[in-house]
Amino acid sequence: MAGVAVLLQSLEHQAEALRTLQAVWGGREDDAAPHPPCSPSQPFQAQSDGTGQHGSAWLSPGRKTEVPRPQQRLQLRLERPETLREKALCSKLSRVVDATTRLVTVEQTFLLPLVQQHSFPLHPKDSIEFRNICSHMALQREGQQFEKDLHEAHQCLKMIIEKHICSLAVFPSESHIPARSALRQILQNLLAV
Repeated sequence: MAGVAVLLQSLEHQAEALRTLQAVWGGREDDAAPHPPCSPSQPFQAQSDGTGQHGSAWLSPGRKTEVPRPQQRLQLRLERPETLREKALCSKLSRVVDATTRLVTVEQTFLLPLVQQHSFPLHPKDSIEFRNICSHMALQREGQQFEKDLHEAHQCLKMIIEKHICSLAVFPSESHIPARSALRQILQNLLAV
């Protein structure tokens, strides 16, 4: 049962890292959003721009302002063009968020039942390091340190997955096949360019 406790501890650290990553991802999407989020003082309503297309209209006290969405998006692109480097960072962050989500699911679905039946090596320190890197990355938001932290998070997550695959390979069993297959798929998606 020590293996179960170790895996649950790892899962807890990875779930915390995932929440942090999702907050970072959500923050980056908010920065690139074509319009501000709705608030009670500015309700969002779909309005026609006169051409039959619908855009967003913001109501302020006493008057209505109409701003079609396509024009807002164009204006955002002109104000802040997305460079190839920014696109690559966004893609990498997206892959890390997705891989972490899938890893937590695989650990809960496949590894937890397996570790109850068979003992195999687990590495909780890697999950702690991953959580710490994600927490540090959340403080950066952008710049070279953010890129460095994202790279380290990517590498740490890759190492966690590879160690799980190796641990399962030590004990060949029919019951390990779905877990290994799922982990390999996560790794492949994480490493995709």
